[in-house]
Amino acid sequence: MNARSSRPHKQSMSELKLRRLTEHNQRLREDLARPRLRVSEASASLIRYCRTTKDHLVPSVWGPVGKGEDPYAPPATGCNCVVM
Repeated sequence: MNARSSRPHKQSMSELKLRRLTEHNQRLREDLARPRLRVSEASASLIRYCRTTKDHLVPSVWGPVGKGEDPYAPPATGCNCVVM
């Protein structure tokens, strides 16, 4: 009787292993189906973005930022707060 009671446990462990392997296989298939981009294309795109997008936090590259253009400058006239 003792041998019979261990069989269902062993069978459920093999079913659990099979389920985990099947799930892992599915994740690998999804990863494989994901669209890929060549490193040369990605780096060229990143370089193009960095050259065309002005970054106010790097004035050594883009020059000083005018007060009207600076999104990080404090507001010119008070805080525009309204107390009710």
